[in-house]
Amino acid sequence: MAGHLRERIDASPMTRFQWGTVLICVLLNVSDGFDVLVMSFTAHAVSTEWGLSGAQIGFLLSAGLFGMAAGSILLGPLGDVIGRRNLTLLSLVLASSGMLLSSIAQNAAQLGLLRVLTGLGVGAMLASANVIASESANRRWRGLAVSLNSTGYAIGATSGGVLAVLLIGQWGWRAVFLVGGLSTLALIPLVWARLPESLDHLVTKRPTNALERTNTLLARFGQSPLGSLPPVSVTGGQPRSQVRQLLTPESLRSTLLIWAAFFMVMYGFYFVTSWTPTLLVEAGLSADEGITGGTLLNVGGIFGAAILGVVAARFALKRVLFAYTLIAAVLLLVFVPTTGTLAVAFALGGMIGLFSNGCVAGLYAITPSLYAPSVRSTGVGWAIGVGRLGAIIAPLITGALLDVGWASGQLYAVAAAAFVLGGIAVAFLRGTGADLAGTEPSTGPRGRSERAGPEPSP
Repeated sequence: MAGHLRERIDASPMTRFQWGTVLICVLLNVSDGFDVLVMSFTAHAVSTEWGLSGAQIGFLLSAGLFGMAAGSILLGPLGDVIGRRNLTLLSLVLASSGMLLSSIAQNAAQLGLLRVLTGLGVGAMLASANVIASESANRRWRGLAVSLNSTGYAIGATSGGVLAVLLIGQWGWRAVFLVGGLSTLALIPLVWARLPESLDHLVTKRPTNALERTNTLLARFGQSPLGSLPPVSVTGGQPRSQVRQLLTPESLRSTLLIWAAFFMVMYGFYFVTSWTPTLLVEAGLSADEGITGGTLLNVGGIFGAAILGVVAARFALKRVLFAYTLIAAVLLLVFVPTTGTLAVAFALGGMIGLFSNGCVAGLYAITPSLYAPSVRSTGVGWAIGVGRLGAIIAPLITGALLDVGWASGQLYAVAAAAFVLGGIAVAFLRGTGADLAGTEPSTGPRGRSERAGPEPSP
């Protein structure tokens, strides 16, 4: 979006319509959280029915994450071409189809392929929904708007754990996938009717009736209309050229660091969320207690993302995110020794969920501001996609290491190291943490505003 138009929106209060757009994005992430982590809550039941090994369960847990990586990298850039809203609709069709078909899978191979299909939709949706939330918010609340998406993800994951406990005992694991698929399908008419196209996309890509649609959206943002669209520099519109722009000398440092941060944090996060229910059962807890432990991780995640978003409205996000990674690492190191005392283990599990989910929320909040609007979906999509590679590796490595006798404490120590490395990568991003998030710390009772946009020069 042209600078002056972005500055007008950044300096204006959020309207009800803007918050409503953020809410729809949160609901999309609720669906994503359910669809992605449903496998971790049904893994024990699926393994029991089909007699699967640890490596085979690791494959099923990774299949959805592989699809998410492919969806973020291959489909995410489409948001810069066909629009964020159209990509979101396509994503919902793919994700709901994968979930509904998973409920009738007959073997592990079929379920694995359908988890890939589900992941394709979820990966693309995460890229588009987070960009829409970021672009719909003003500077002050941008960090919160994106962090709330991670809160939605945690809510979806939590509801998946609760429904798994309620449904598996009476109707089996297939019912959990069926409910998730129907819920995702129900979001299509809501998005069609209520989710607007990204204002930045309308201004930079100029689709049909761009000026009319831009002015309609500006009115809903409480802004005066434009007589004509502002001039915009042309940087190439093909997905291939967009990817190359992420690796230009001006962007290379930020791109590589954010990729490293996503890879490491996603490794730790998806190890925790995917394997904790199973590892708790391995440690001697019942199947229901294992699911409860995994659910508490996501309950903590709800608060972690929300708290980080509130803090990001006032303090430097980069520093807060670095602190989150270190605290998450310490909690992981002390978690396994506490499993002998159930109440303490569950409490620590909630804290791990709070800080690990907050780490992911912080990365989502920082990333959109690293890139210009014309390549923002591409930048976010590739960052998420690279992060998914870490997420894919985590369940696979964990399953293989379990089969050769690694103890739970050793596995959690590896995840702790991943969080520390991710935090170091964030710490080396240039500029203030506030600039990177599109927010800034308050310098007085009312604070002040500075330039928002791509990373400033050192």
